Amino acid sequence: MLKKSSPFVAKSGFKNRHLQTVYSSLFRKIPKIEFEVENFSLSDGDFLQSYWLKINKRTQQTPLVILFHGLAGSYESPYIQGMMLELVNAGFDTVLMHFRGCSGVSNLRARSYHSGDTEDAKEFIKSIKTDKVNRPIYAIGYSLGANMLLKLLGEIKENTSIQKAVAISPPMLLDVCANAMNRGISKYYQHRLLRDLKAALDAKYDKHDMQTLLNLKRRDIKTLKTFWEFDEAYTAPIHGFSSADEYYKKSSSKQFLKDIQTPTLIIHSSDDPFMTPEVIPKKSELSNEVTLEVSKNGGHVGFVGGSFFKPEYWLEKRVLDYFLS
Repeated sequence: MLKKSSPFVAKSGFKNRHLQTVYSSLFRKIPKIEFEVENFSLSDGDFLQSYWLKINKRTQQTPLVILFHGLAGSYESPYIQGMMLELVNAGFDTVLMHFRGCSGVSNLRARSYHSGDTEDAKEFIKSIKTDKVNRPIYAIGYSLGANMLLKLLGEIKENTSIQKAVAISPPMLLDVCANAMNRGISKYYQHRLLRDLKAALDAKYDKHDMQTLLNLKRRDIKTLKTFWEFDEAYTAPIHGFSSADEYYKKSSSKQFLKDIQTPTLIIHSSDDPFMTPEVIPKKSELSNEVTLEVSKNGGHVGFVGGSFFKPEYWLEKRVLDYFLS
């Protein structure tokens, strides 16, 4: 299924793709949220943290939405907090599954997470499925988390407990996106994201013999200037890939879209500064269960309507409408 145009329309003055991308993180104010925090043990001896936000009067039939954040995201990300509040107000329980080490607490192993790592999410979803509570389960992925979610759904096909899923701004061709992030103003986003990734890698040298594992001296971390360089030096070798190129090819979700058997909505903007139109799949690349909505404007995980001083977070309304439809 393919829906070429999105119902989202950015108003005059809000059509700049970079403003769409950064507005929420710079200007959105969200009341402090009291999360329930749980450690989730993984089969390899590591752990991740989940952050729960639940409705007050829940039952065993209260639907649950699992959220997967983007690269270097967390419970502090405005897009996560805004969506969780919107869903809870509509009667959904919510939980954010942090990728390893992203909640502010370092994970135990030398490895971390990557765009195609579906195994942790599969373990987490399975644990919810077997908690003896029979209720609808939905999923939302953002950026890296959206790519991971699409890949996961394509891998498991019909063997899923997820009723519906939404993938927002997924980088479905990772090599194309890595190249796009190394051009023009998009280099700013690359710099900001790599700053956090390199800091996390540097901290691992305190607990692990990373120089032996990677053949990378600690002082050389600062020389990694692009995603290609970082993924070649760390992401690929620590996760068992021969190169960044192999990592990108095997982890890109576009090749998995035709196998998805879960009703899934992909929300994408053609002006996303993290990628190029080449990322957008053709109708022949989608299964009948996948709906693709592409807007002219929206940036990367933006889709902010209204005006600068009276913004409307359209994305949250669209996702809620999809789950309720």
